[in-house]
Parts: sequence; C-alpha cells; structure tokens
Amino acid sequence: MHSDKMKTALTIAGSDSCGGAGIQADLKTMLANGVYGMSAVTALTAQNTIGVLAVSEVTPGFLRQQIDAVFTDIFPNAVKIGMTANAELIEVIAERLTFYKAQNIVLDPVMIATSGARLISQDAVQTLKDKLLPIAALITPNIPEAEMLSGIKIQDQKDMETAAAFIHQTYGCGVLLKGGHSIHDANDLLLKDNEPVWFEGIRIDNPNTHGTGCTLSAAIASNLAKGYDLKQSVRLAKEYISGALSAMLDLGAGSGPMNHGFDIDSIFSASPQ
Repeated sequence: MHSDKMKTALTIAGSDSCGGAGIQADLKTMLANGVYGMSAVTALTAQNTIGVLAVSEVTPGFLRQQIDAVFTDIFPNAVKIGMTANAELIEVIAERLTFYKAQNIVLDPVMIATSGARLISQDAVQTLKDKLLPIAALITPNIPEAEMLSGIKIQDQKDMETAAAFIHQTYGCGVLLKGGHSIHDANDLLLKDNEPVWFEGIRIDNPNTHGTGCTLSAAIASNLAKGYDLKQSVRLAKEYISGALSAMLDLGAGSGPMNHGFDIDSIFSASPQ
C-alpha cells in the first residue's frame, strides 16, 4: 500500500438487504476501486433479486446527523448519491453538501425502476432538479430518467445528445446518459462543457444486472476521488462494470447481482484447498 492517505468516498443511498445494489453495492465498489467507503442511509429496503418487499425511509433529521458525522470527521473526496425518494431528504442532502462544500458529487437520479415503475414523487423530482442537479459534478440517468429531467422523448442518438445538452445547459451538471436497452447499440453519452463524448457499449450476455446503475455511479465517484478527470473516471468505471458482469456470478432466482470483487485476489479471498 502507498504511504499517502487513502482517498475516501461517501455514498448517500438506500440499503439493499440482498447486497447487490444500494449502499452495499457502493461500498463493495469503492473497496474494489481502491477508496475507503462511507455511507449515509436514506432508506432501508427488504428486497431480493425478485423484488422489493418493503421500504422504510429514515427521518430527515437522522439523515442529516449521518452526513454531519461523516463530514466532521473523515471529509470525503467524492460523494455518490443514489435512491432518495422524498423531497425532504433531498433538501437535507443538498443543504448539507452545500454547507460542507462537498467535492466530486455524482448523482444517480434513481426515478424509474428497470420494470418501468415510478420510484419517486413529482415534488421530489422538482426538488432534485432545483437543489441537487446544480451542485452535482455528474448525473447518470438512464433513458426514462433523462426523459423525465428534460421533457424530451428519446428514440435515437440524436435525441440523447439533445436531452443531455438541455440538462447540462439548464442545471450546469455533467451528464452521462446511459443508452442501455432502449437504444439498439447501448452506447453511453458523456456531456460536459458542451463537448459530447460517446462510449461504445460492450454487450455482455448476462441477465444478472441487479445494481449496475448503483455500481457504475459509485465507481465513477471512486475514480474522481482518486484524482482522475471525468472522462477517464467514466471510462475506468465502465471497464470495471464489464469485468464485474463478465465474471458471471449467478445468485438468486431473479435478476441477480454482479461480482464486485472479481478483481480482488488475496490470500484472504482464497477458498479452502
């Protein structure tokens, strides 16, 4: 290990009891990407690879105390924000991060589940736009989320560029618009300072994609924490995701998690001979 201090990252997100998404995915990702991970939990979920059984949100006051506890002791080099379902919690996050002048904020605007179900109320979307987008270095929406943020219907790469430009110009944040499955070639678009950069999608035939969005944003935040620029942070994060998917972990009856530790090889990770 280097003698210099390890970089740190904070995830502000929901807990996933089956460990594939949310803060559990984020903390595993941060460790695998060489940074020390910390968390402020926005909600507890009872969920597995098949679905979400129950959600219990924390109070705004308790979320605030968690964020304060982290920032007043171990100041994070980057912050990843995931699931925040209500406006009050979003306001607390925005107010505290602004107060501490937090750096390298990566926001994964979790609004619509892969199934198409809405996960966020209308007033929460508005608060997200007003308070969080302007302080984020980067947001990582999928196509439906970008449509919700821009009001633009996205059907091809040209639409992706138009929507990303609208979000970037309106809110000032960098945008990584994930092509995903809605556009035939799954390429991602990074837009910062009005310069579009396309990342070729590598199709990995693995149905187990639980937590890919959480993992990608956490990996980008980790790379920013270490001092990589935005473009390089995204490129490395996408390579990490490809590796975690290619490891073909197969757990659970539904859409299972990836292997976050595919590249961690140590005497302690070995199984008995």
